[in-house]
Amino acid sequence: PSIFTVLTCPSNKPGTAIADFVIFPPRWSVAEHTFRPPYYHRNCMSEFMGLVTGTYEAKEEGFAPGGGSLHSIMTPHGPDTECFESASNAELKPVRLGDNALAFMFESSLGMKTTKWVNNYLDPNYYKCG
Repeated sequence: PSIFTVLTCPSNKPGTAIADFVIFPPRWSVAEHTFRPPYYHRNCMSEFMGLVTGTYEAKEEGFAPGGGSLHSIMTPHGPDTECFESASNAELKPVRLGDNALAFMFESSLGMKTTKWVNNYLDPNYYKCG
């Protein structure tokens, strides 16, 4: 589970939720000698990430308010190239994140599926930013 989980629906399997609701709040990023943005990963949860307002730190270009992304179980995903390059070369001093943004994530150990309606709004170039 994420440290930003605010609601959870546990399953019968310890450590695995049927559903988690996550908010990415304003916060300080202060870790030293590390890559600070969300890292490339894959996991046992389907993740639907949405942006209500502002910009999302891992995809500063190409993730519009009102947009969302769905990563199915075990699908690799992570920050876009611009975010990776910027974070890899940044001076690691304390930085404030998310003051003008509201991003959320809904994740589940169950598979998720898009509707026919939303399929008309898929971004065919999404793979280029992450």
